[in-house]
Amino acid sequence: MNICLFGGTFDPIHKGHTAIAREAADKLNLKKVFFAPSDVPPHKHAKKLAPFSDRYEMVMLALRDANDKRFIPSAIELEMNEEKSEHSSSYTIDTLERFSKGLKKSDRLFFLIGIDAFMDIAKWHRAEDVLRFCDFIVASRPGFSLADIARALPASLQPRASVMKPFAKSSAQGEFIHAGVQLHLLNTVKVDVSATEIRKAVASGRSLTKYVSPSVAEYINKNGIFKRTRVNE
Repeated sequence: MNICLFGGTFDPIHKGHTAIAREAADKLNLKKVFFAPSDVPPHKHAKKLAPFSDRYEMVMLALRDANDKRFIPSAIELEMNEEKSEHSSSYTIDTLERFSKGLKKSDRLFFLIGIDAFMDIAKWHRAEDVLRFCDFIVASRPGFSLADIARALPASLQPRASVMKPFAKSSAQGEFIHAGVQLHLLNTVKVDVSATEIRKAVASGRSLTKYVSPSVAEYINKNGIFKRTRVNE
């Protein structure tokens, strides 16, 4: 069975997330996509995020609205941190290792990530191990080339410069397989939504249904989540 872990802050989860997940599930025959909000991501200051409880609640609401049986909320990162003696940053490699323990040997694990996050992957904790642990699905968009993808890899995993040169003329789509890394590049989903846009909409009192599902919009408005944070975070 093809199973995917979709990690991110989901602050908040929006229509772009569910559209990407649906496209990935359709293209790669994913039977289950687990949406796992980060508890304490090392790359973002935790104080700038809405509380985990709010972000997880919005994930559950969004997936209910999406009405796709393949989509499942996961609190794995919170569960892992609660088992620690000290609340600390969540690293993707730890999450993948923990998540994989619940899979069957015949299952194939995928990790779904957006192109912007992928461009910083060389800075991740144990980046080489993360990339070789499972297949990666990267949600790309116009303007990125295969060369950009290759250069984003840790230096130890990058192809030689002579090999990468032709990549500059190829858009970031299809399959990229090199040095034990297998990437599936999706560039067919065009949903332009960002957390900053959502915060600006909240601040100006505009409708949120363009960006998030109805239940998530209602939750945000009812609880005033992003009115407690700065618009430009």
